[in-house]
Amino acid sequence: MIDILAGACLILGSLLALVAGIGLVRFPDVLTRLHAAAKPQSLGVLLVLVGLALRVEDRSALTIIGLAAVFQLVTAPVSAHMLGRAALRAGHIDRTRLTRDDLADD
Repeated sequence: MIDILAGACLILGSLLALVAGIGLVRFPDVLTRLHAAAKPQSLGVLLVLVGLALRVEDRSALTIIGLAAVFQLVTAPVSAHMLGRAALRAGHIDRTRLTRDDLADD
């Protein structure tokens, strides 16, 4: 039963990472590409790590898997936010299409 659950997590995580990659190519502007890169890719990596944690026999490796998950959860949203902010300041985003612009005064 654990093998089936681990395989399902690995396959679903891989599919989400694939969807994130396709979204980077297909979406038209910076903000939608950032959304496609950050959301499904983060969940995809976490699912792959869960699948790996279910299959690993060396329990000391769980610490490394846990650290990888924490770093993924911390760095992906922050980097997407910083890239979006830099794109906005560089003028690569059409401000008229935004429904809310909290950085309008910056």
